[in-house]
Amino acid sequence: MDISGGNTSRQPQKKSNQNIQVYVRVRPLNSRERCIRSAEVVDVVGPREVVTRHTLDSKLTKKFTFDRSFGPESKQCDVYSVVVSPLIEEVLNGYNCTVFAYGQTGTGKTHTMVGNETAELKSSWEDDSDIGIIPRALSHLFDELRMMEVEYTMRISYLELYNEELCDLLSTDDTTKIRIFDDSTKKGSVIIQGLEEIPVHSKDDVYKLLEKGKERRKTATTLMNAQSSRSHTVFSIVVHIRENGIEGEDMLKIGKLNLVDLAGSENVSKAGNEKGIRVRETVNINQSLLTLGRVITALVDRAPHVPYRESKLTRLLQESLGGRTKTSIIATISPGHKDIEETLSTLEYAHRAKNIQNKPEVNQKLTKKLEHHHHHH
Repeated sequence: MDISGGNTSRQPQKKSNQNIQVYVRVRPLNSRERCIRSAEVVDVVGPREVVTRHTLDSKLTKKFTFDRSFGPESKQCDVYSVVVSPLIEEVLNGYNCTVFAYGQTGTGKTHTMVGNETAELKSSWEDDSDIGIIPRALSHLFDELRMMEVEYTMRISYLELYNEELCDLLSTDDTTKIRIFDDSTKKGSVIIQGLEEIPVHSKDDVYKLLEKGKERRKTATTLMNAQSSRSHTVFSIVVHIRENGIEGEDMLKIGKLNLVDLAGSENVSKAGNEKGIRVRETVNINQSLLTLGRVITALVDRAPHVPYRESKLTRLLQESLGGRTKTSIIATISPGHKDIEETLSTLEYAHRAKNIQNKPEVNQKLTKKLEHHHHHH
């Protein structure tokens, strides 16, 4: 964290391209699958390899290699320590980082991201409990900031995108419309107007807010489960850190962590044939995921035009896809033979995304020193 070595923001930083990191997590067979004696057709054969078979006795296998693969036995703390823990230091250094969970409904996206929130509230981010990435990341950030003894503020926001409509899961005011604008100061960045960013000072604050978000998500619709599998959520943590700089100036670093739980990917392939959903709604639900797929393809093929503007999801996450952010994707899959088509399409999708390059940039600026320093304890 030493910035005295002439590395102040007056000197433009060398841009280094970084590929998106891609991880795969296979959940255990569930009770329904055990009941129908589902065959396990997905094997994690090494720390990075996943092998699929079309049927149990099929000779036709397909091998995929990722940055890391997690088998059915993997624990929440294993996934966190490999995927998210290294990003915490990056956030504290002023980078934007994004983690996506992608996969069909019921493969463990929300389990991976949120986990069982009631798991020991006071448990540490390193504990082997059922809490997911969001509570662990917050707890980890608080621990690190306490040790750094710097002046900081932390704010969180929680956004839901359903049917191309944005909803603030932490807001108390339902009338505020959330709008996305292009940021004129930073090409490729957007400003989300009307979204509440709530300051948090401790883990307790966070759990209260998460509970509130969950309640709001329930009351927003009685079709809780049907909806949640069709909505995308973006949980964001923004940390401002003020460090003592030189000659009357301080260094202000702004780090951001976006934790994204995407809608179930099966909605993409089965567009329009679901009973009881109006076709327009299905089209909208799919618009964001389909556009995400097209954006990934365009970036991988280095196409001159990337269709970010065709959906709200890709506008919100434009910086995370080919932009200034350090991005990771966790693809979640089921091991059962009934899901093999979906599983293969998730694996292909995730594998393609490995070829996207981002150009991470630090958000830091020199600011006038504050007269007096308040320390958070």
